Amino acid sequence: MTDLILSINIVDGPAVVVLVVLSLGLAGFLLARRPTLVWVLTALVGVLAGAAIALVTVFLTEKVFNLFGVGFSPTTITWIVLTFAGIGLAIVNLWLSRWWRKVIAGVAIVVFALTGTVGVNSSIGLTKTVGALLGIGTEKPLVVPTGLPTTPHPTGTSSPSTPPSTVPLYQSWTPPADMPSVGTVGTIDIPNTNSGFVARKALAYLPPAALVQGAPALPVIIQLNGSPGSPGLDDPKSILDQMASANKGLAPIVINPDQLGDPSKDPLCLDATSDKVETYIMDDVVPYVRTHFNVLQDPKSWAFVGFSNGGECAAYFGAKYPEVFGNVVDISGDQYQAIGDNGAAKKYFGGDSAAYRAAWPENILASGAHAYPDTLGVFTAGSDDQEINAGVRTVFAAAKAAGWKASFTEIPNAGHDGPALDIGLQTGYNALYPRWGLAASTG
Repeated sequence: MTDLILSINIVDGPAVVVLVVLSLGLAGFLLARRPTLVWVLTALVGVLAGAAIALVTVFLTEKVFNLFGVGFSPTTITWIVLTFAGIGLAIVNLWLSRWWRKVIAGVAIVVFALTGTVGVNSSIGLTKTVGALLGIGTEKPLVVPTGLPTTPHPTGTSSPSTPPSTVPLYQSWTPPADMPSVGTVGTIDIPNTNSGFVARKALAYLPPAALVQGAPALPVIIQLNGSPGSPGLDDPKSILDQMASANKGLAPIVINPDQLGDPSKDPLCLDATSDKVETYIMDDVVPYVRTHFNVLQDPKSWAFVGFSNGGECAAYFGAKYPEVFGNVVDISGDQYQAIGDNGAAKKYFGGDSAAYRAAWPENILASGAHAYPDTLGVFTAGSDDQEINAGVRTVFAAAKAAGWKASFTEIPNAGHDGPALDIGLQTGYNALYPRWGLAASTG
């Protein structure tokens, strides 16, 4: 029962409609009092005061404290204003009213707050379920059918320097009749032996082709989500299941580790903080994936994909470790670590601003310290996500100048939201599928 509640869709499911209808009904009841001049003025003051407080809250959140690093969309702001206005109306119903109206007004405050929370979340479209909103995972431990290979085939690619087969998988692979129609997602425990980083449970996605006897070694994606946030593979699974269905069950294996440790933190994907996330990714996660999953080992078969904070991390790891990651998909990524924090150099680098700037993806790319013989970079950002869009373009230009096969896609009418994530993922997968031999090239 608990899992059923936690899995309720709160982006485009019936729960959103039910809450909106209930809120409209309560608002109508709260307004329905004898239309005296005193009541009309009182209700108006309550609604306008609530709306004013909402606008002040938005201003402080965006412009003063920059709590999320990005601005709110007009739709999100509308939800916030309507929520506060409704609560203002409910509050003025607590005075000079009968006890039962006070009770209903109290219930309305709770319902308006809940509806507003779900509405704001729906307008952003990144957190799909109640569990995800509360930071409670509903995924069970990853279950691999008995007898399947969980490490690379002995006759397959065994070292990062060995090239993969020249025959693309979409031609050489024949799926068995008992192959599942969809992939599976589950939690995995990645030891933090080298980093000591205390991460939340990671997730893994195995496509249909990985769930049968004689499964082929597959490409792999390391994916990081945004901050604040937690590991989640709902969007990748949905898109990749569809692509696998059209391509003999073929899709990459996706590993989604936690780079935050806590949704309120941002360790920057660096070792500059005490959390040592860079060591965690490179010395704990990467070796674990190489030895626990049936994946191809060469850099061309490895991609780093990320959204928002995770997009910046993807660009960083792709720029610094091209011998591991031959592909990067930066979806609405921050331009550099701790962007907007003027005290970042002092906080994380002992005041050494040169060392701080040297860690920026664009500067690693321009440094000439690394060769990029065959790196593919896919950069995307929403057209309405102005500051992030400009930053992604800057990193894209640096990647292209460094020799990456780089592309930039602007997503029309998208902000820092669900459409930017979903279309960004689809754009990245569309570029990776033919490169990995999972589908024929459309070019």
